[in-house]
Amino acid sequence: MSHQAATQSMGDRDLRNRKIFSELLEMMLEVNRTMEDHFLEFTTREMQGPPLNEESYAQTIREQQGRIRDLMSKIVKLLWSEVVDNLGLKQPPSAQDSSIDITGRPTALSFRQPDQPDLRQREFEVAFVSYFLSKRGSDISTSYHKNFQNYEDYQRDKYHEETNPLGFLNLSTSENKLCLDLMTERLCQRDMNSVEDVLLQYSDWKGQPFLREEVARFLSYYCKAPYYIDPENVVVLNGCCSVFSALAMVLCDPGEAFLVPTPFCGGFVFTSSLYAKVELIFVYLESEVTAENTHPFQLTVEKLELVLMEAKSKAKKVRGLLLSNPQNPLGDVYSLESLMQYLIFAKRHKLHVIMDEVYMLSVFDESIKFHSVLSIESLPDPQRTHMIWGTSKDFGIAGFRFGALYTYNKEVASAVSSFGYLHSISGIAQYKLCRLLQDREWINRMYLPVNHCRLRFAHKYVTDQLEALKIPFLNRGSGLYIWINLKEYLEPCTFEEEKALHQRFLAHKLMLSRGKSFTCKEPGWFRLIFAENHQQLREGMHRFCQALQDQKDYWVTKELESAMRE
Repeated sequence: MSHQAATQSMGDRDLRNRKIFSELLEMMLEVNRTMEDHFLEFTTREMQGPPLNEESYAQTIREQQGRIRDLMSKIVKLLWSEVVDNLGLKQPPSAQDSSIDITGRPTALSFRQPDQPDLRQREFEVAFVSYFLSKRGSDISTSYHKNFQNYEDYQRDKYHEETNPLGFLNLSTSENKLCLDLMTERLCQRDMNSVEDVLLQYSDWKGQPFLREEVARFLSYYCKAPYYIDPENVVVLNGCCSVFSALAMVLCDPGEAFLVPTPFCGGFVFTSSLYAKVELIFVYLESEVTAENTHPFQLTVEKLELVLMEAKSKAKKVRGLLLSNPQNPLGDVYSLESLMQYLIFAKRHKLHVIMDEVYMLSVFDESIKFHSVLSIESLPDPQRTHMIWGTSKDFGIAGFRFGALYTYNKEVASAVSSFGYLHSISGIAQYKLCRLLQDREWINRMYLPVNHCRLRFAHKYVTDQLEALKIPFLNRGSGLYIWINLKEYLEPCTFEEEKALHQRFLAHKLMLSRGKSFTCKEPGWFRLIFAENHQQLREGMHRFCQALQDQKDYWVTKELESAMRE
């Protein structure tokens, strides 16, 4: 390049930089003015008291928030273009501009979704992620933000009745908060406190022998096992997802697959791909009741056979079947007859069966009988049958990070135990868990009766509200959640509209899980967690009703505008 050409190039770049600087300065000044208006609204309200028109006030705040988001989006896009040019990065598909329309309805990307990263606000960050990370690292980062961004927002802005009444209420994450008082009291008792040398050292990667022995006794009793469970076939890791991930690693090579009926817990998708790179092949279930489907979302062997045959025709190597019982998010409990049919199907095709029974003690309807896979005396294929259980759901202590595997296959147990090198539990936690599981009298006389009673009460409160709103739902008696049908609030009934409704809930600082995140075939289904203390559950249902009313108001306004245009 000649000196003249180089000088011209530098001059062009200088002009461009000045133009960009001018644009950035103008936009930052606009952000500053909008922020001043935004805070002025709050200051005025604080001095004058509640506004006369609460809805008008809320609308003004939403519009200001929308302007701020759009301005920040423009700044990010401008910086992003510079990053792409200077670092030679590949430009991703551009995010659509987003704002709040005159009705106050958020557009498609106004709020971050568990299944859709907020590209507008994260483009600049993603640019550097993709630059410094490997392709695998970038994929992992993208998957994480896709699945957990709303949860991060909730952690930063949790609702508190006194200190943060405008924070997020989380009726999305499956946690049982109904018996925290009982659990806190029990865990603070003297017998829980022990600091011995052995607890401060590395343990057997399978878990401390005393804990595995107690888990074996516990499962033998509560699963009604016909034979005593062997502690050597118990593996303890830091959570059920860690157990599943380890199983996927030792049972499958990368690219191989499990069959999974849907809707199902979306965490399995993230877990199966994080380390193992195992594909999940979905067996889609329908809500409509027919001669073949005697109840909504019914799993049949015929459906399993059909999907397996289709997978084989595409040269997919299917290694197993993943089931949850009680089912999440449906709340169904498999009958013994159905359970045996699935196990026989798996044996016929030499498939492993991974049975997630993490809600087995959360069956609160006394008319429902739960059958653990460990209760079956003559399993069709015991060497390929594996059961997962933990204390996160049934005992409401997810923070302990405890998950247990029981398998009849010693080779599988030995392979999974190697993951204890990365995913073991602290010795102190293992001791407390052992003492908790040992206390059969407290569990049977105090904890389980109270927990089931509170689950029934909370479930009835929410279902009464849903019935008053004439919202269809699956009325089951297990788990911590209700699977609700909001199709009537979608127009048209598409996943795009489902996402918009989900964003409307987020606009009211209410977190629910939408059907798409459970790989549900039909748009319009949502999972709502009811295992929450009554005050927060009541506030959550209030916000739920407000969001649905906003949706109705939006339709009315939209129809009026359409009529006026005509």
